[in-house]
Amino acid sequence: MATDRDLAEKLQRAEILPTLRLYAWKPWAVSLGYNQSEKDINRRKCEEYGFDIVRRPTGGRAILHANELTYSVVMLADGKGITETYSLISKALVAGLSTICPEISYESSQPNFASLYKRQESIPCFSASARYEVQIGGKKNVGSAQRRFSLPNLPEVVLQHGSILLGPEHKLLAEILNVESEEIKKKIVQDIEMKTIDLSTALHRRVLFDETAAAVRLGFEQVMEITFEPTIEALL
Repeated sequence: MATDRDLAEKLQRAEILPTLRLYAWKPWAVSLGYNQSEKDINRRKCEEYGFDIVRRPTGGRAILHANELTYSVVMLADGKGITETYSLISKALVAGLSTICPEISYESSQPNFASLYKRQESIPCFSASARYEVQIGGKKNVGSAQRRFSLPNLPEVVLQHGSILLGPEHKLLAEILNVESEEIKKKIVQDIEMKTIDLSTALHRRVLFDETAAAVRLGFEQVMEITFEPTIEALL
């Protein structure tokens, strides 16, 4: 994720073109939002499961990057507000993912995040859907977070991260959270079960990373009327 921030800064300096980056995690890892407390996560439990812990340069809440596809969009704001940019990226995701799952759509409501984030039940990113969040049958399939980079005399740049759920392994997040009681933990488990769905569960078959990556790329090309110049990197 440090690479994503580096790409945003390079775009701001006009050193690269706008970029879509798609990747998976080895080992699996928990990412915390830019301003989220590390105390939300039980480090001992993460070590037992073999999960890394990282901090995102974007906001939002905790995500377990397990059987999923992480996307990163680095683009110029071009005067577009946060909601408008979210909508554009969501349309691209839906256009691509609908070739795999025709029932996919995006949510247009907006919860009160200031109130929601005061509760321990909100520690997981997938505990609530933001405006233009991608869903299947009313359940969240993609969790996203955005950050703007702005400096005097340089263009404003958007960095947006998102996690596309391929399998049900994200539910393990409930096992590695620091919460005050088993009752709260059970509520988190129930919320994740009720509010999220992965592509494999929705389609009753295993959905693979490469299949999803190809669909996402196609969606961005169609909606944004662009043609990508592919770059394959081996990052150690």
